[in-house]
Amino acid sequence: MSKFEFDQIIDRRNTNAIKVDFSRYYGMEDDMISMWVADMDFEVPKAITDAMKSRCEHPIYGYTMYDDSYVKSVQSWMKRRHSYEFKKEWLLHTPGVVFGIAMAIRALTKPEEAVMIQTPVYYPFSKMVLKNGRKLVKNSLVLQDGRYVMDYEKIEQQIVKYKVKVFILCSPHNPVGRVWTQEELIRLGDLLVRHDVKIISDEIHMDFIYPGHKHQVLAGLRKEYENRLVTCTAPSKTFNLAGLQMSNLFIANDQIRAAVKAEIEKTGYDEPNLFGPIACQAAYDNGEAWLDELLEYLAENIQFTKKFLQEHMPKVKLIEPEGSYLLWVDFRAYGMSNEALNERIRKKAKVWLDAGEMFGSEGNGFQRINIATSRKTLEKALNNLANAFCE
Repeated sequence: MSKFEFDQIIDRRNTNAIKVDFSRYYGMEDDMISMWVADMDFEVPKAITDAMKSRCEHPIYGYTMYDDSYVKSVQSWMKRRHSYEFKKEWLLHTPGVVFGIAMAIRALTKPEEAVMIQTPVYYPFSKMVLKNGRKLVKNSLVLQDGRYVMDYEKIEQQIVKYKVKVFILCSPHNPVGRVWTQEELIRLGDLLVRHDVKIISDEIHMDFIYPGHKHQVLAGLRKEYENRLVTCTAPSKTFNLAGLQMSNLFIANDQIRAAVKAEIEKTGYDEPNLFGPIACQAAYDNGEAWLDELLEYLAENIQFTKKFLQEHMPKVKLIEPEGSYLLWVDFRAYGMSNEALNERIRKKAKVWLDAGEMFGSEGNGFQRINIATSRKTLEKALNNLANAFCE
């Protein structure tokens, strides 16, 4: 019997939620079913709410900092869930993973130096590279028999051609849902070490792994990787805490860590949000049972979506996800332009998805669907899509 109410439909309207309250700002209608941005429609574990309520009862909300108990909670989580151990001094806090990536780009490269990403990929990667005046090098993942793989020869060719200084890894990969195997990561890591390329590894989706797959913390595979890595993590995806702005970077190399810290200090950012460390610590200390049950629910949502598409929208192909709650879905069989596809989905189906082209040209004809919602909401959205595409 379920201990948690993942089927509960929670009205998020009028909470200033970007996902639902700013439809018109983004050119959408008010009655859209929002399945785009990567946050979940589930209430957080009670332990988090209780911890925040307890702190709220103290009437002063001044400057704060986390203590050793917070660090130990993060260390324990990483060791229990991912078999990775880091030292206290390796941890830097940032208000978000994207912020951390931007700081690492500044610390590890000079203006006009090259940074490589693997497209289609989370769109802030390219934005952070370009906004910080670096050269963007796109390495395309290869869709092979319904599964994306890395083209190592092309990676090496581009590193040499463009003198790439930094490689940004998305692991697990957003949006294609790959959980990279140990063999894949070692082949990549050895290649990057051979060419003296530093690595920024965005591992924010690491806690969403489905049966038959295992997340490998890149820094934990070999010391020579760890010594050139900035590992980016956060409780925000796992426990739906994005609004509390708390992320953790692990940096073993003293020089790299000092450089990243210096870039953070240049922005004026210092103390974390008061409630961020409280929520994170409560989640890591007491949220494990909630997460385990959530993973089962999400796996059921994936199977529900897969079966629905096969029965009602056979032209649409689901890229089988190995991790994350974001599904990468191929609509190319309809032969529609990106503009026409987005128009059909948003105006006729009244469903708000992330357009594939946002993740790079390799995403043309694709859509990203967030299935971290109640089964009823998911079913309604899928029915709307099927009706909009019926011929």
